[in-house]
Amino acid sequence: MLEVGRVIKPHGLKGDVIVHLSTNRSERLAPGAALNAGALVVVRAAPHQHRWIVAFDGVDSLAAAEALRGTLLTAPPLEDDDALWVHELIGSTVVDTTGVARGTVESVQANPASDLLVLDTGALVPLRFVVEHRETEVVVDAPDGLFDP
Repeated sequence: MLEVGRVIKPHGLKGDVIVHLSTNRSERLAPGAALNAGALVVVRAAPHQHRWIVAFDGVDSLAAAEALRGTLLTAPPLEDDDALWVHELIGSTVVDTTGVARGTVESVQANPASDLLVLDTGALVPLRFVVEHRETEVVVDAPDGLFDP
C-alpha cells in the first residue's frame, strides 16, 4: 500500500474532513475510492484551499471525523505504464547510457524544477534525465560532470 494523503482535521459538524493529498492523482478521492484497505470509502470530495474536503461512508458526525484526525491514507498502486512510481525507483541501480553503474536510488526528493533521485553515492539526479526504467535499473542520459565528485 502507498501513502496517498493524510486527514488533517474535521470540517463542519456532519463528518466531513480536510485531507492533504501527498499524490498528484486526485482520482484517489473519487467517489467510491477505497482507502486504507477498504476501511474508508470516499462518498464525495471537493478541492478546498490546496487541500480537499472529503466525506467518507459511515463518518457522519464531528466525533467520528475527529477520530480520523492524523490518519494516514493508503491505497494500492495505480496501473499506469507511462508513470514512474517512487516505490518502483527505490533500490534501483542508476546506470548512464553507456551502461556504467552510478549508484542506487535511496529516495526521491521533491524539487520544483524536477524531482531528484537521491543516490547512495550522494549524487542528485533530476528525474527529467531518466530515459528508461527497467525492473531493477534506471537509465539516465545525464550531462557531463553530473557524477563527478
